[in-house]
Amino acid sequence: MMIAWKKFCRALSTFRTARAGNVAITFALATVPIFGFVGAAVDYSRANSLKAALQTALDSTALMLAREAASDTEDQLKENAVKYFTAVFNHEDAKDVNITVSYSTEGGSNIKVEATAALDAAFVKVLGYDTFHLKASSTAKWGITRLRVALVLDNTGSMADAGKMTALKTATKGLIDQLQSAVTTAGDVYVSIIPFAKDVNLDKSNFSADWIYWGSAAQDPGAADDNSWDANNGTCSSGGWNTRTKCRENVGTCSVAGYTNADSCTSSGMCSDSDYHTQSTCVSHGVCSKSQYTKKSSCQSHGGTWTVNTWTSFNGVWTSTGVWTPKAHNSTNWNGCVMDRGNPDDPDTTYNYDTNALPPDPVTPRWSSLYAAEQYSSCPKAVMGLNYDWDAMKALVDSMTPAGNTNQAIGLQVGWMSLVGGGPFTVPAMDANFKYQQVIILLTDGLNTQDRWYSDDTDIDARQKITCDNVKAAKIDLYTIQVNTGGDPTSTLLQNCASSPEKFYLLTSADQMTATFKTIGTNLTKLRVAQ
Repeated sequence: MMIAWKKFCRALSTFRTARAGNVAITFALATVPIFGFVGAAVDYSRANSLKAALQTALDSTALMLAREAASDTEDQLKENAVKYFTAVFNHEDAKDVNITVSYSTEGGSNIKVEATAALDAAFVKVLGYDTFHLKASSTAKWGITRLRVALVLDNTGSMADAGKMTALKTATKGLIDQLQSAVTTAGDVYVSIIPFAKDVNLDKSNFSADWIYWGSAAQDPGAADDNSWDANNGTCSSGGWNTRTKCRENVGTCSVAGYTNADSCTSSGMCSDSDYHTQSTCVSHGVCSKSQYTKKSSCQSHGGTWTVNTWTSFNGVWTSTGVWTPKAHNSTNWNGCVMDRGNPDDPDTTYNYDTNALPPDPVTPRWSSLYAAEQYSSCPKAVMGLNYDWDAMKALVDSMTPAGNTNQAIGLQVGWMSLVGGGPFTVPAMDANFKYQQVIILLTDGLNTQDRWYSDDTDIDARQKITCDNVKAAKIDLYTIQVNTGGDPTSTLLQNCASSPEKFYLLTSADQMTATFKTIGTNLTKLRVAQ
């Protein structure tokens, strides 16, 4: 346009000094394209302004529709698209404005809004153009990230205090509703629920699964595991003894007459003082040379000589004749509870199955990788793997009852496995069109008190710390909540277990659970607009 303007100025100058008759005609013809170019610039600016207004209105419309797209009918969506667009778009020159909208859940929810409009030309009509036709579109995408959430919930006896169990049920059901509200397509959000006490319940219907360790005589080291389910659930051939250990130690014969159990048989003997009948009581007593003194200290302090009693062992040999028959493995005899994965007497520090989500290995077999069955009297409700049956989740939550001791470690480990699969859990395949966010929310009201091997919180915490570190290394978001209504110390373990400091919550009253779960739910379900 600048070049055309310069040419126009030169032509005007020439025209002023020209004497030939055809100059006026030439100039008149030249002004047509010159004014056309100038007019084109003006019309282009008008059209560009209109298109920018179209784009702004469409962006706003797409974001507004994204809030309701999942629940609107096709007609409602179209009607609301026009309503939201016209509320933002205000351009009097626009003609024949047309709005179209499409909603899809393929590869995540997305809504696309398009608009076309016409603009009458003001100047370029001299060049043969009467109308500008404009088009713009905007797409809002959300739900590209799918959620998989494990709720690991304390069901121990202390949850009965201060209204904690009631508050937990309310808060959890509220979170479930919140997660459900973020769903546009089935499978957008999956949730597992893991109630825990000292044990977790992997459902008694799984009694025939190969990932359960029973400790039967056919297994090694099962025959030697007197803490196993098989060793503590069965019948003895004589005497009514209720464990394999008691059956073995109380039904049999001693090589020395008069002794009726293994302990008395193998420790049988005779004391030099006939008043004492066990080795410990025998050698802890004696005789003073001054008979009026019966204690070593008083004897020696009065010049007496103290002579310790002597014990002569009979070297009794116990031959057990008791036959122990474990109960059948079925859903009548077993309540579904399992202990931590590991060895009978200690964790397996080579494979650390109690701290990771490696699948059980019944083929090798590696017994420490299996879940050890236990007939725990305070067995919590059975776990629920990943699903989106929202009513069933809330029914499970309503059925939870507080009982038993605290073992956060097993709840966390099983919660992790519920996300990745293995053993009792079958996990839905991930769709390559989506990103996945895996989350564990661990809520507890107390410090660790008992697991398969320990009754000291220091030992249990040390194992759980390994699990926490492993979960975070696996890029799983870990929220930890301590409901501290009893004035316990703030749990350093739970603080450090959370994925980041802001994901640890310290609550001092039961009613804070609802607000905390709501905050976490909001963080998980917020709308993400991709473009």
